[in-house]
Amino acid sequence: MIAYLARVLVRSVVTLFAIVSVTFIATRLSGNPIDTFLGEGLTTEGREELIRYFQLDRTLWEQYLAFLRGVVSGEFGLSFVDRRPVTQVVAERLWPSGQLLLCAVALTIAVSIPLGVLGAIFRKSWIGSAVMTVAFAGYAVPSFILAILMILTFSYWLNWLPVVGNATPLHYIMPTIAMSGVLVAALTRFTRNAMLDVLGQDFIRTARAKGLSEARVVLRHGLGNAGVTVISVIGLQIAGLAAAGSVVVETIFSWPGIGQLLVTSAITRDYPVLQFGVIAVAVAVVAINALTDIAYALADPRIRLARS
Repeated sequence: MIAYLARVLVRSVVTLFAIVSVTFIATRLSGNPIDTFLGEGLTTEGREELIRYFQLDRTLWEQYLAFLRGVVSGEFGLSFVDRRPVTQVVAERLWPSGQLLLCAVALTIAVSIPLGVLGAIFRKSWIGSAVMTVAFAGYAVPSFILAILMILTFSYWLNWLPVVGNATPLHYIMPTIAMSGVLVAALTRFTRNAMLDVLGQDFIRTARAKGLSEARVVLRHGLGNAGVTVISVIGLQIAGLAAAGSVVVETIFSWPGIGQLLVTSAITRDYPVLQFGVIAVAVAVVAINALTDIAYALADPRIRLARS
């Protein structure tokens, strides 16, 4: 197990280094940030002073080395727009994004796993057909379309739910549903397929032959063994939400999170904020994937034994 954990750690470090390098190069391809947030009213002397202050007069290689030193030391510089340390700017947005992510994951798990189990048990009845209809409908509707439809219905026409911000619990309803819509469809199908595969195994027939209750056979023996697949899918879904799933939803609902901050920073070419925001998201995604691999290995010892 120690060797398996070491491999996961090394792979995570290499992935983060590649992401840091690509992020630095990509942010430099959009142009000079001085032109964006200060415009044409800046004098030549003031422009040169700001370029020197933000170290934009250095070569690309020197900026890259300084950027790596900042990543290692935790000094990511000042925001071009806010004139504050980027760690403070991003830290203010972490918890709102985390709250929305947790709500979306909780809703996805609470809805998908029961639907997947029901779809497998009643696969030959109208219940199983209804579950699969819901799953395919979720695949067909992107998150931004679902968000716009909910805004038109529940805010514009019915005036039931607020749209902008996260001030009250009601503000969480539409963004959470919009983020989890596609995930519910995906996890429902994976859970149903995993349960169908497990329920056809010999040990399930043995458990029923021993006189165990159907609920115990399905939940303990069936869902317990199908949990390996479900865990991996949940991990991938959480990583996908942390990486890009929240950007569109946060922008539509003006949610004060990392997604909206990344969009604003990209538009204004605020390099330090954009770089640190992407790195923060990358760290979260890599950490989630690493934890998923560990949980996968713990749930199925054959995984770590085969890789060793």
